[in-house]
Amino acid sequence: MKTKILLLEDDLNLSDTVCDYFEEKGFEVICVYDGEEALSSIYENSFDLLLLDVNVPNKNGFEVLKEVRRENNLTPAIFITSLNSMDSLEQGYSSGCDDYIRKPFELKELLIRVQTILKREFAHKSDIVYITETITFNSISSELKDADEEIKLNLKELKLLKLFLQHPNELLVHDRIYDYVWDYDEEYSDNSLRTYIKNLRKILGKDKIVSLKKLGYRFNQK
Repeated sequence: MKTKILLLEDDLNLSDTVCDYFEEKGFEVICVYDGEEALSSIYENSFDLLLLDVNVPNKNGFEVLKEVRRENNLTPAIFITSLNSMDSLEQGYSSGCDDYIRKPFELKELLIRVQTILKREFAHKSDIVYITETITFNSISSELKDADEEIKLNLKELKLLKLFLQHPNELLVHDRIYDYVWDYDEEYSDNSLRTYIKNLRKILGKDKIVSLKKLGYRFNQK
């Protein structure tokens, strides 16, 4: 499953350039060109990272991220902007961004910033998370492997695994899991969640995911 990025950029040439570069690097990129379109896409999809230009039509990037944060959406975000003042920098971070890059920029620098932020989602300093001695998860490519063999997960199972890996040894209540794994317009299902848990236990081992009756689940990461 590819890492999914939203790119809000109204300069069509720059948008195409960034999109092509990141797709060549193995990312999935959804391009939007104004603030309202960005919000609609964020509400309709689950992204791993947001790249937001500031000066765009309808709602600017600052306004977009503020609205996203008000909805308790903590998806990492990087502002892309030609604004240079300290006030703009302060406004960007107060809007809830994780990083800020000024135009013009090198694509390689943007890639490094994206990879660095994606790593922060997980409690480790490497791209690779060791779940067991042989089972690993790549936090950049979202690949789950047993030795060198890739393990296929459906989208909900992958999102659930990422949530567990981001919060090891922590109780995750049912509502938090539903909010993360299911999109806003989807109806969650207790039975489906139990099925996803069962499938992950088959792969990772029964002792990895503990059910705390009527509360939620805890992922044991030693």
